[in-house]
Amino acid sequence: MLDPAAPQLVINARTLLFSWLPADPGAAEALVPAGLRPDPERQVFCCQYVVDDETQTSGFGAYSLTYLGVSLADMAPPDGETPGGWWTHYLASSTRVRHYAAARGAPAAEGVTQIELRGGRLTAETWADGRPLIRVTARAGHTGTAAHSGHHRYLTRHDGELIVTDYPYVAEPVSPFEVESVEFLAPEHPVYALRPANPLHVCWGFYSPRVSFAYPARPNPLDEPVPVHQVPARRARSGLPSGS
Repeated sequence: MLDPAAPQLVINARTLLFSWLPADPGAAEALVPAGLRPDPERQVFCCQYVVDDETQTSGFGAYSLTYLGVSLADMAPPDGETPGGWWTHYLASSTRVRHYAAARGAPAAEGVTQIELRGGRLTAETWADGRPLIRVTARAGHTGTAAHSGHHRYLTRHDGELIVTDYPYVAEPVSPFEVESVEFLAPEHPVYALRPANPLHVCWGFYSPRVSFAYPARPNPLDEPVPVHQVPARRARSGLPSGS
């Protein structure tokens, strides 16, 4: 088992990350614990990614992951343009990853994520318990010369204590990019509470075939100060959220 206090690095993950307005804002808000405030629009975020080879990680091995959650008010990292978020679901294919994440407070459970890109059409599916839970289709172009970087902030609960962690990332997003549909396929599953409104309203997002990120060495309890990140003035701001 990996030491949950040790940092971990992932490079070149195929990653889809975006946010939407939920069909039931009250159900989304109900998943946020006391002491935290949801984003005024109750935005829901979702990240689906695949790490194809063990050489792309410092200790996780190859795996796939989908996490979802509710965006929070007043929780953006200092160099971030998107809000921090509360993880509500964390579906990982790897037992090693699940144990590591659970020890850091993530609601880790078993699941498999598949991403396929053919002819500019992207399909991402998340499976659990032998059935599909989420299917996303999008229009995706090619990566250019731009690379975007920063931090994204996620919160969890461990041993009754709220934990905040900032995850550094570097992404090479494709252009053009447009989410066309988001289907929640299992009404009986708890993740269904976060299904999108109809018509679909996407707030932000990107797809990148190469996202690199790190799990930092030590998460911070919410009542401890989080280190302030110094943002280089030469770095162009992208308006894109991070992936992890």
